[in-house]
Formats: sequence, C-alpha cells, structure tokens
Amino acid sequence: MHALRHDILPPSGVEFATTLKLTPSTITGSSSQEKLPRVLTNVVVSRSNLLRIFEVWEQPPQISTYIENERERRAHVRKGTEAVEGEVEMDEGGEGWVNMGSVKATAKKDPSMVSRFHFVREHTLHGTVTGMESVRIMSTYDDQLDRLLVSFKDAKIALLEWSDAAHDLVTVSIHTYERAPQMVGVFPLFRTELRADPLSRCAALSLPKDAFAILPFFQTQAELDVMEQEQNHTRDVPYSPSFVLDLVNDVDERIRNVIDFVFLPGYNNPTVAVLCQSEQTWAGRLKEYRDTARLYIFTLDLMSRNYPIITAVDGLPYDSVSLLPCATSLGGVIVLTSNSIIYVDQAARRVSLPVNGWATRVSDMPMPPADKDLGLYLEGSRLVFVDEKTFFVIRKDGMIHPIEIILDGRTVSKLVLLPVIAQTTIPAVARLLNDDLLFVGSMVGPSVLMKTAREEVPLELPAQQTGVATTMNFSDSMDLDDDDDLYGDSQTTTQMAVGAASGASATTKTRSIIHLSLCDSLPAYGPIADMTFSLAKNGERFVPELVAATGAGHLGGFTLFQATQRDLPTRTKRKLHVLGGARGIWSLPVRQSQRVNGLSYEKSMGPFSAEIDTIIISTDANPTPGVSRIATRTAKTDVAIPTRIPGTTISAAPFFQRTTILHVMTNAIRVLEPDGNERQVIKDMDGSLPRAKIKSCSICDPFVLILREDESIGLFIGETERGKIRRKDMSPMGDKTSRYIAGCFFTDTIGLFDIEASETTPAAAHADKNTSTLQAAVTAGNRSQWLVLVRPQGVMEIWSLPKLTLVFSTTAISTLENILVDSCSPAALSLPQDPPRKPQDLDIDQILVAPLGETSLVPHLFVFSRSGNMAIYEALPAPAPTEKNADPPLPNPRTAFLKVKFHKVVSKTFEIQRVEETEKTVLAEHKRISRTFVPFMTSPNMECTLAGVFFTGDRPCWIIATDKGGLRVVPSGHTVVYAFTACSLWESKGDFLLYSDEGPTLLEWAPEVQLDSCLPYRSIPRSRTYSNVIFEHSASLIVAASSLQARFASYDEDGNIVWEPDGNGVSFPHADCSTLELISPEHWVTMDGYEFASNEFVNTLTCVSLETTSTESGSKNFIAVGTTINRGEDLAVKGATYIFEVVEVVSDPNWTPKRWYKLKLRVRDDAKGPVTAVCGINGYLVSSMGQKIFVRALDLDERLVGVAFLDVGVYVTSLRSMKNLLLIGDAVKSVWLVAFQEDPYKLVTLAKDVRKRHATTVDFFFAGGDLAIASEDEEGVLRLFAYDPSDLESRGGQHLLCHTEFHGHKECRSTIMIARRTKDEQLIPQAKLVSGFTDGSLSTLTPVDEAVFKRLQLLQGQLTRNVQHTAGLNPKAHRIVRNDAVSKPLSKNVLDGQLLSEFQVLGISRQNEITRQIGTERALVLHDWSSLIVPW
Repeated sequence: MHALRHDILPPSGVEFATTLKLTPSTITGSSSQEKLPRVLTNVVVSRSNLLRIFEVWEQPPQISTYIENERERRAHVRKGTEAVEGEVEMDEGGEGWVNMGSVKATAKKDPSMVSRFHFVREHTLHGTVTGMESVRIMSTYDDQLDRLLVSFKDAKIALLEWSDAAHDLVTVSIHTYERAPQMVGVFPLFRTELRADPLSRCAALSLPKDAFAILPFFQTQAELDVMEQEQNHTRDVPYSPSFVLDLVNDVDERIRNVIDFVFLPGYNNPTVAVLCQSEQTWAGRLKEYRDTARLYIFTLDLMSRNYPIITAVDGLPYDSVSLLPCATSLGGVIVLTSNSIIYVDQAARRVSLPVNGWATRVSDMPMPPADKDLGLYLEGSRLVFVDEKTFFVIRKDGMIHPIEIILDGRTVSKLVLLPVIAQTTIPAVARLLNDDLLFVGSMVGPSVLMKTAREEVPLELPAQQTGVATTMNFSDSMDLDDDDDLYGDSQTTTQMAVGAASGASATTKTRSIIHLSLCDSLPAYGPIADMTFSLAKNGERFVPELVAATGAGHLGGFTLFQATQRDLPTRTKRKLHVLGGARGIWSLPVRQSQRVNGLSYEKSMGPFSAEIDTIIISTDANPTPGVSRIATRTAKTDVAIPTRIPGTTISAAPFFQRTTILHVMTNAIRVLEPDGNERQVIKDMDGSLPRAKIKSCSICDPFVLILREDESIGLFIGETERGKIRRKDMSPMGDKTSRYIAGCFFTDTIGLFDIEASETTPAAAHADKNTSTLQAAVTAGNRSQWLVLVRPQGVMEIWSLPKLTLVFSTTAISTLENILVDSCSPAALSLPQDPPRKPQDLDIDQILVAPLGETSLVPHLFVFSRSGNMAIYEALPAPAPTEKNADPPLPNPRTAFLKVKFHKVVSKTFEIQRVEETEKTVLAEHKRISRTFVPFMTSPNMECTLAGVFFTGDRPCWIIATDKGGLRVVPSGHTVVYAFTACSLWESKGDFLLYSDEGPTLLEWAPEVQLDSCLPYRSIPRSRTYSNVIFEHSASLIVAASSLQARFASYDEDGNIVWEPDGNGVSFPHADCSTLELISPEHWVTMDGYEFASNEFVNTLTCVSLETTSTESGSKNFIAVGTTINRGEDLAVKGATYIFEVVEVVSDPNWTPKRWYKLKLRVRDDAKGPVTAVCGINGYLVSSMGQKIFVRALDLDERLVGVAFLDVGVYVTSLRSMKNLLLIGDAVKSVWLVAFQEDPYKLVTLAKDVRKRHATTVDFFFAGGDLAIASEDEEGVLRLFAYDPSDLESRGGQHLLCHTEFHGHKECRSTIMIARRTKDEQLIPQAKLVSGFTDGSLSTLTPVDEAVFKRLQLLQGQLTRNVQHTAGLNPKAHRIVRNDAVSKPLSKNVLDGQLLSEFQVLGISRQNEITRQIGTERALVLHDWSSLIVPW
C-alpha cells in the first residue's frame, strides 16, 4: 500500500529560544527606527521541527482603549487638579515626600509604551532542533547583525544569517558530526545540546560518550591571517576547522556522564563549566553512593589545543540538574538541584540554599537548616538572572521565586530566597531579552513576555529585617481567575515587587523592588494527550469537531479544531433571503451631506467614531438584464428595499467623502444621492457607439477605474466642488487603445509606498504629493493613492496619482516569482490585436493591494491567475533601483522609482472548471462563479481589530494576518460563495453578509477562535490535565479522565502506616490519581463525575457497544475504563475494569443545558495486573490484564463473564478491533493480529511481528481491497505491516511483513481512524488516520493511488535534489529509519508531505522546469496534491 504522511498542524509551544539582532530593523539608527513602532530585538523560538522568528516591538497602546481610558479619566478630574510629576509616588509612599531620583529615572521611559511580539517568518525544518544560540562573526562588524546557530538531533550545527534580498534566513554553513566515532551506536535517551561562548569565540555541541564538538569562529582579521599562513590558502568562511573534544582523554578522566555544561563570561579564553557524575547513583543507593556530582571549570585554548582545569569541585548532590553562569563581577556558577540551590565560585567555595527538608537527607554537603514552612521542589525549574545579584527560580507550576545573592565584601556570603511574586506559565526556557524584558517559553501552554523594572524606595522596617513588598496594579477591573487574563492577550498589567534590605547606612536605608508586568504572550496549547471527534452544532447543521486533551498542570484543558466548519471563523446569525445578491453585495456607510459655499461635505463627527453602514446594495443576474436593489435597515433585524434598478451592478462604493454613492453598472457610471436618487450618470460610450460591457471596476474616492470585456480601461475623477465625476486624461499611460487585464487602486495610510526621483527631474517625485486641486487636498492628509495595472503581456505597473507617473514595473508577476522588484522599465505598450487575443493560462485574472494585520497594517499584493494559482505578496521597503543597474541600458529611463519590493508569503492552487466559450446562455451566466478578493475590516470587540481579505468562489477562504501567526488562508467551509461584504448596518463591527449556496446570510465574527495556527482552534481552559477523552454518541456528550496528583502513603497488612513525615520541610510523596468527568460540549459544563481512589489512575477510556437485555436492539453504548492501582514500590500494581452507563435524569428548569445526564456505575471488576487497554468486538469487551487478553460478556448489566483469553506480550499498549479481527500493540513484542470466533469462543493468533519493537499505537489502514497495519513507536517511527500468507517470507502467514518504515521524530499518543471518500463513491470508503503528537502537532496518513504515488515520488526526488532546504538539511536522510536487518531503507511507500508542500511555494517557471524533468505536467501534480491534503 502507498500512503502520504502530511502534517496538518505544526508543533505548538516553545522549547528553545534565543534573543539576537537578526533582522536589519533591529539596528539602532536605521531609517525604520525613526517612526513607531520601534523594533527592540528579535526572538527566535523553536519546538520540534518548527522555527519561528519574531520581532519585539515597542509601540503605543491601541488607540481605541487608550483614548477611551484617557477620556474617562479626564471626565472625573477637575481642571487644574491633575497630579504633577512625582505626586502619585508621594501618595503611595505615604510620608508626603518622594525620592525624586528614582522618579526621574522611571519617568524617562514612556509609561504608555507597550512591548509586543510581531511575527516575521517561520520554517518547518527537515530536522529536530535541540538548541539555538546567537553568535557574532567577522561580517557582523560590517552589518551589525548577529547570526543564528541551530543544532539538530542528528548531531548537526547550522549557521544561518538574514538575507535582506530574500527577506529570509539563508544558510551560511552546516557542520555534521553524525559520523564521528562517538555517534556509532544507538543512544535513544541522549539529546545533543548547544552552547556558545558569550564573546562568540566558539560554540560547543555535546555528543554521546562525554565529548564536545567545538566550532571556533574568527573574531579578528589577525586570527584569520594566522590561519591563512598555517593553511597556505585564503579562506572566505567565518570559522576555522571544527574538532571533537573527548573530555575523558583530553581534559580529565573523571569527567564522565555529563549532566550540563555552560560557557562562563569574563575570561580571556573560552571557559567551560561542566557538571558531571562520574559514579551514577539513585535514591535506593544513597547509603553507598551520595554526592556523586562534580563540577569542572576548564579553559579552551583553541590554537594550541590545550585544556587546563581551573577549578574542580567534588561532593555536589547527586540530584544536580543544571548550571547557570553568573555575571563577570561575581564569577562562578549557580548549580540547581532538586532540593537546593548552590553557588560555586572559582575558588571552589560553595554557598548552598536548601528549599526543603530532603536536601540535608540526600547530601552530606554542609547546608544551613531549611525554613520550617519551606517545602519546595525544584524539578523542572528554570533559572534566569534579572540583574547581576538577583535571579529568578521559575518552578514547574509557574511560581516565580526571586533569590538575592548577598555579598560580604567581594565574596558571596549567602543566598536569600524571597517569597513568590507571581505565577506564570510552566517554563521550558527563560531568557532575558535586554535590560528589562524577560521571556519565559513553555512547551505545554502560552509563552509570555514580561517587563522587569527595579526601583529604590525608602525602607520603613528595622535594619535587621528583610524588606519584602508586593504591589499589584490593575489597569482595568478584570477578573484574574480567568486563565485568559493570566496567560493570554489581556490588557491587564500585573505588577509585583520584591526586594531585600541593602545599603550600609542605617539612616538612608532603602529597599530595592522589582516590578513585573505582563507585556504579551505567544498562544499555544501544548502536547496532545488524547483526542476524539465530536459533533458541534452550527446553526441547523452538525459539523465534525476534533476535541483534543492538551496542556499540563494549571494550563491543561481542551482544544477544539474544526477544519470543515461551515462558517469558521464565524457563526451564522440569520438568513436574509429578501436581499438577494447572487452577483454582488455592498454594505456602505453614507451620510447626509451639508453644503457650504457650494462644497458638499458630511456632517462632522468625532475623530474616533465608528463608521456604521447605512445602506446595502445587492444585485442579481436574473431576471434579465439583471436587477439591483438598495436596502436600508427598518427595525432591529429587518431590511426594507425602497429602490430597485434594472441592470446588474458591477461595483458600488461611498464617494465624495461618504456623502454619495458611486454606482457602476455594465454600461454606465452613476452618482446617487444617499436616498438612491440619481445625481449624475455617464453612459460608457465612444462618441455615439456603445463600448464593450464593463466587467470589473475599482473605486477609491475620488478616482474610478473601469475594465471592459475588450481589455480597455476608463479612468474617472470626482470633482468635489461640483459633486460630479468626469473622465481623466490617461495620455501618460499610452494611447487610448492600450489594453489591460486587471487593475485596482490602493490607498497607503502608513507611508510605506515612498518615491525616489531621479536627479534629472527632482520635482517629479513630489508633484503628486503637493497637488493644489481641492479634491486631492480634501482626501490627502497623510494618505497617498496609487493605481496598479496589469497588461496582457504579464507586466504589472504601479502609477502614482493624481499625476499618473509610472513608479514601478515588473514582469515576474505572471510566473508568480518569490520576489518582485522594480525592473526600471518604461511603460509597456499593449495594443489591441486582430483577431482578439485569446486568454492565456498565466493571465492575471484578479489583482488587489490591501492592508492585512491586527495592530499594525501591512500592504499585501493579492494575485489570482486564470489557471487557478493564487499568490499573496507582502510589501516591504527596499532601496530604490537605478537605471544604471538595468541590463541592457534602457532607452527611455524612468524619472521616479517606488522604494518597495514584494515578497511572496503564500501560494495556493484552486481547481478551475472552465465553461466553453460557446456556452454563453442565460443559464451559463447564472451558473458563473466569480472569484474576487474582497477586503474587509472587522472589530468584534474594542480590543480586537482585524483587517483581512475574503476570497469568493467555489473554494472560498478568509485571508487574515495576525501579529503572532503571520498570514493564514482559512477555508470558510462553504461549497461556494458568490458575494461577500463586511456589514455594520446592525451596529456591530463584527458582522458579514455573504451570498452562498444557501442564499444571503448574516454572519458574526467569533472572537474566541485563535487564528495563529494552520487550523483555527478554540481553547477551553480547565486548569487540570486530561489523559483520556471520548465522545459518547447516543447522548452527544464528552467523557474525559483528568490526571491529578494526590498525597501517597504506604500501609502494611494490618493497615498501619509505614512511614510518616518526620521533619521540617519533609512531606508525603505524590502519586497520580484520576477522576472521570461527564461534560456537555455545548456549554462545557461538568454534569457528573466519578472519583477513583487516591492511588488509582486511568490508563484507558473508550466507548464500547455491548450486548444487553435492557434495550430492544439488544445492544447499548457503555463507557469502559481500565485503571492501575499503585501500592508502592515494594508491591506489584493491580488494576480494575469499570463499566459506566450514561443515563438521563430530570433536570432543574434553571440549569443551562435543558437535558441533564449522569454516570451510572454498572460493573467494577478487579484485576491482578494493570488494565492498560480496552475495546469492544462484536458486542463483547476486550481488555488487557498484565500479559493476558480477556474477552468478556456483560451479563445482566451487572457483571462481566469471561469467554476467551490469550497470552500475549509484556505490556499491551493498544487494542483495535474491526469486524472479528483484533490488533494488539505491545511495548516489547510489537504487533499481533488476532481473530475472534464465537462458536466455540476462541482467540486465534493469525500473525505477529517477530522483531522487538515498541508499539505505542496500532491501527487498521485500508483502501480498496488492500489492508495494512499501521504502527507507531515512542521514537516516532511509523511502520506499515502487511498480512500476506502467500509471501514465502511470512512463513505461511505467521509473520507480519514490515514493508515500510518512516521516521516522524515525535511520539504519537493518540490516533483516530476516519473514513475518506473519494469522488467515485465506494461501498467501503478508504481509511484515513489522524495522529496527535506530544509536541502538539497533528498529522494524517492518507492512502494514495499507484499512478498518483509514482508521480509524487518522482517529484519528491526532484525536490530533495533541486531545492534549497533551510539550514542545508537532507529531507531524505531525515525520514530514514536505522534498521540493521535490511540492506537498504524501507522508506519508499510513504510520501513525505512536508517535502512535497515545498513544490506549491515555487514560482511557476520553476515548477514547470521540475515537472518537465519527470515527464509530467505541473497542473496534474498540483491537482494530485490538493486532493490529498484535506485535513478530514
């Protein structure tokens, strides 16, 4: 069987992060720094194989909330009573005086400025990232930019830098150590780690067998000269040859089992601190071996390859886990252990801080006694310095503890632990971005950006006490219990403060307070533990919704994904059939105008008042010649249609500063009054001869552009003084007979489109900006207007308005190249042809320039070609090209140049069903589907404003760009959308009107939907982790098992407790426990639950259909649960099987869900071993118990009766049934295929995999008449097995044959088999597998026909060889599984969707070149690809 493995959702969360100045926008003094927002730094984050680049912007808060808050504040303050500088601080001090020094220091920074993440780029890599560092190389001194160093799981290091020309990361070099002697062998638990020297002199990558790969960098020309003399040839690379440092042989033989290592700052040579454990131990051997950890500090002399040890420290606690280097002024390192924190200086002095009573019990190292009430655990904690003498300990539950380093002279005397100041996300990485910004990344939830500020305040406490203060300031009254406020995009600013007494004089004692405030967050949902499909109701229709149990700890909950929801990310409000609008709908804000001195203008309104729409214009093609309607709002929900006009409307827009309507029909341009009366009409005639019909137009007050069916255009301009429009002279654009196939206007409000004039005519650039016409003066402000046109020969031109100067020209748009730059060509004349030119596949059908974004709007160029290719380009500032660069020299050089380039960010292909040219009947016109880009602006609430574009047609989609997720194309789920408009007629800025296959519908935006990922999702925070989740079909309810922690005590046979806490800071251990919850997916309320014992946790949960006498059909759905009962480490675990029934009960009329259900326990069946997997087969229950499989029947709904059993492997991980076949996955014995027969009752082993493999999940996978068995293991290897008794290798069918191995590099926790139906509807649909992974990603395994497979496999080979891959990684090697039992890898039968997806991004000419080499067509390959990548 052939299949495609394709990720439909990338990994979620942050595992590694680094801060650096990567992009040119971060350089102080650059032109972009002059205007807000200011780019402070870059943050690069990664998780698994996803690398994302962000800029941290400093910008003023959003205008809406800021203005409202300011107005409200001033409304309550009498004039002349505003607080002067320092007065507020005076009042807070309470003493009537204030330290003005501290006030002045804090007053320099604008308190109204906020720091925000802004997405730049993302890459899905062909490798798993294991570390990232910032380095500076010699070329850094030229461009002031840092370079990015990334390490990968298979012992590779890639050096990357930012290319402004490509607007992307480019690979400088890749260094591979996978063939080093240390990498020979299998090391499943080892992970390479990357560290860089603070001065970028070298970087180190840890390798197995206690070795480092050292990569030295040149920092000065002198080093390069020495290297050139030694090598006898010049070098143009920034590094010298790397080498492998064997710590045991080259440094010290006692450096074994490296735990962690760091580079220390402040040394002349690179200096490394290594934490290791030469003799390994564990809690049960502490009487023989304890304090086995050691710390070695040695220098790297890169020239002489000499490594002297400076400091060696023995006797550190065995549970030491990580190192944190201290600042140069302190020296030394901080060692983090599970129970204490230890400071070690260069002279091997140790200062320890125990945080619980266990620290002195597991270590003989001298420690001060722990505080009585202190019982902290530091496993999973992260450390980060916030200044030279203070660092934060962020524990695994998100609690932040500051620790002060107290000096006695120049030596450290003690560490002081201060109380908790805040709770943040569960940390995976903590980085200080600059002096006052702290980034905490999380793998299981949102990652947060916090601002730290230190302030000196007078100390009122006695001198011997420690001053601790905690301050909470809320900018608005929001409930902080809500997870969204703590971790999400809230405007709440929480400030916390801590400090310790400092200073020598008793009279001027002050305390230093650190304020923490939440700036921004990167949304994430974390690992997927389990998932199920539920039915979500949308309007009158049920749609499939994937419910995933995600997150961990207090960030746990559910995440809901909908790939085919009808109106995502919106929900239907109501139908408006009276409107019609199959050919177009426009909702317009038009005001009654006032006239002063013959000049009309709208009634004055506040500068920030919302523009509410007042009328709707809709148009239909039937009855002939079409009809147009003008509708207004009458009541709360109704509309009235006072005006009907015969004819089809092409476009409509407000005009003359929103006082009139400009109405374009197929043969006329009309100016209408707000009430629909006609003010002016211009018939589209050539003298007395009618012109071709108008097919499209663009309106941008005061300009109108029309495009006719014969590819000619017309340009009109509005005269504000007369309130009428007239034709505009187009002579600069060439003769009247020039031809154009697409065009639009664009209004630039952010000043990105900037002109540079050539020296010959310096006035040309500013001619358009300093215009004296009244209409331009009225509309100018800080906005500039531009005209974008596409000629038939594939040339895109941008003309400035109103003088019509050509400022940009490119021919690369017809083939959708990745970068569009100005070709400096003069206007390209395109004359009419005889006979008329036939449309070509590469012709541009639609073009639009519109802004996208949330807080900052960026212009984007949208292109749709006649062949169905859509490309979206981001406009970027660029240096102006000069005609000197043109080759050959241009005969007619231009006088003005637009300092802009366009970079392609999204490419997508649509299938086009062409109507024959001869079929121009009324029916064909009625069936015609127009694909158009419709820009919109929506504000579902005051905090959220989103500018986007809707693409109509038969695969309609939303095109939106968010601050933290970049640009996303989200399918709307409709079969077809004919017309679309944003509509605020009912005073909601989050409403839309669209005409779909169901007629006109009013939608509203769903603000709770997250749009930062490939699949839109909703998060349901529940503040706890869920290990299992299923959907109960009969009642349409969710049943979930939550995973909690409970104190564990061990008892003897007489019931006496074996051990109790017997000291300060010593407590009972914690063990896993579970509860079962019955949840309504409509309101997400828990209806009922079942609490298991405090030492019992759920392993497996499923919905099974069992035979019963209580129903007419003879079967009923039950909830089956398998558990483990933990009895301590000296007793074997037991288990139990539970059968629950969901029953309906009488509900209280006041309850929110009208129907109420409860869980009823039917059966509890104890087992001698853990019940790790359950499933149903033909009305019977199959469950595992230790090494056995049991088949049991439900007798009288009250007990389970065994009918068959089978001895299987060691630990059953999964059971799957289909008809009477049973699949068994085992942790050691791989996969078994078993048949169940009922007469007599018997389990028969058909075949099994004879190799030792760990199967975490197993599934049936079939298409047509072919069956395969899909298995995944804990390392992420996907295997496809075949049951083929006719094959000799199978020993008559006894052995399952492994035909395919495909490395996914991530552990799969849950799989769901769903049906995949192709167009030729079959009786038995194909199977499709949806898999959820521990890194939060989702992937599908889809069957592929043989002909399609052969084409895509050839394409895959071409892409592997002929496309530049990020970081220089090898996609083919990434998927190969090491298997010593076969001569060559078994990776041929599964296609790599990640690699194939790169084909769609290429330009058309490159696509044609690649497909030509494999003897196929580009369109056919794209058709194959688009049919396979539907999520579900």
